[in-house]
Amino acid sequence: MKNPLVIAIDGPAGAGKSTVAQLLAKRLGLPYVDSGATYRAAALKVLNDGIAPEDKPSIISAIATAEIQLQPSNSSFRVLLNGVDVTEQIRSPEVTLTAATISRLPEVREKLITLQRTFARFPGVVMEGRDIGTVVFPDASLKIFLTAQPEERARRRLKDERKKGREATLERTAYEIGRRDQLDAERKISPLVAASDAFQIDSTDLTAQEVVERIIVLAREKQLLTESVRQ
Repeated sequence: MKNPLVIAIDGPAGAGKSTVAQLLAKRLGLPYVDSGATYRAAALKVLNDGIAPEDKPSIISAIATAEIQLQPSNSSFRVLLNGVDVTEQIRSPEVTLTAATISRLPEVREKLITLQRTFARFPGVVMEGRDIGTVVFPDASLKIFLTAQPEERARRRLKDERKKGREATLERTAYEIGRRDQLDAERKISPLVAASDAFQIDSTDLTAQEVVERIIVLAREKQLLTESVRQ
């Protein structure tokens, strides 16, 4: 059997990874996976258990016994934590920052990276995150590093927050994105960097669909689209 087609889309918060990855997966007829959802679910477990951010042993222990599942749902997926659907709960700012903190722990990353690798089944997967092309799937078929100017990323994230009915301001959103960027860049294990063989795309002045078209062109140039994957 041929190896599955793995398209890795990495980049900072607000660059448009989720929208692009979902559109691309739908276009190619492949499953879509947000690797960050696994870290968010783990972060929610820590918050629900009332564990202090500095209590590393308790964090590691809690996540080691947590059951995290991603179940396909239309063109996306639902996130289950110990059998409970937490898809909406894991998108809060508090969970976001906690996820950035716990992702710095080697034991947490080891468990969740192992889980993420199980999603690479034939014919393939489109997975987004921050270390997919560098750590989770260093041999991915196609690696994309998606970026955008900080101001544009903040505006996009603010728009998403308001769509979900959450109160937010541009200043607060920009701060949270900046803080997340700092945590990801300073992380000793799997810091946010572009893989040496990744194609970098700046989405500041592009629509999500335009980014998808660029990725499709790259996939065709690399002759990655076969009969098992939509052309």
